[in-house]
Amino acid sequence: MRKIDFLCESDYKRLDVCISENTSLTRSHAQKLIDSGAVCINQKVCTKSSQSTKIGDCVVAILPDEIPLDLPAQNIPLDIVYQDESLVVINKPQGMTVHPANNVYQDTLVNALLFHIKDLSGINGVLRPGIVHRLDKDTSGLLVVAKNDASHVNLQQQIQTKQCRRIYYALLEGVLKQHSGVVDQPIGRSKSDRKKMDVVADGRNAVTHFEVVEVFRNYTLCKFELKTGRTHQIRVHAKFLGHPIVGDKAYGYKHCKWNLAGQLLHAETLSFCHPQTGQEMSFSAPLPTYFQQILNSLRNQNK
Repeated sequence: MRKIDFLCESDYKRLDVCISENTSLTRSHAQKLIDSGAVCINQKVCTKSSQSTKIGDCVVAILPDEIPLDLPAQNIPLDIVYQDESLVVINKPQGMTVHPANNVYQDTLVNALLFHIKDLSGINGVLRPGIVHRLDKDTSGLLVVAKNDASHVNLQQQIQTKQCRRIYYALLEGVLKQHSGVVDQPIGRSKSDRKKMDVVADGRNAVTHFEVVEVFRNYTLCKFELKTGRTHQIRVHAKFLGHPIVGDKAYGYKHCKWNLAGQLLHAETLSFCHPQTGQEMSFSAPLPTYFQQILNSLRNQNK
């Protein structure tokens, strides 16, 4: 038997859910491990899947031998926007999964990082080295990766205390009536589909600011700023507004006029204070070519 350990990134999350989100295990598999006494929180054995975890809790789980703990380093090209001895800022392409999960152990950002970056923080264990925050597989754009544990903790705290700014651009279906506003609606697991998230009364607090950038005949280019970091937050809140993101088959329309690989959602700006020097840093990544081409096509239709 082998083990994996990680620090919890959020408060009041069920232990089985926490394990499934931080390892390659399914929730049901995590529950079996917990029931068998194979999971500890802060060095104490926990046998209740419903046990709540808190930010900073150290979870240790005994994993089956078939779960690989030595991930392959792969020579996958990376768009490195910035790098120093403490951190790396990556412009992630659409279609790349951030870290191994659901029995996928290759072709992720982590596999690429293991090849290109000499040192990565170990706080999140071997499946997620250096990963401070995530982007959905089909969301493109900026994310920061920590190269040591001290930087990891500092950057994670900046996200949790809202010091870190994350601005996204998305093309929405339809025309928004409001030019700007705030969606303050709790997000949790969908009652009808546990693989999806939804606005639910008993969900976790989720706040998204939005501002219209450009209006087309049947679409709206919108800027979003996250004030919290819930799973699929912008996608869920866009759906709540009645204007899902173009290309988002999970939360929007199954078909659209373009042959897209995923939703038109891009993490355009990332700002934070350097974890070692305290210097304010801000990075931006232009919209991907396919995104720009669609906008140009819509602009031509507006003429």
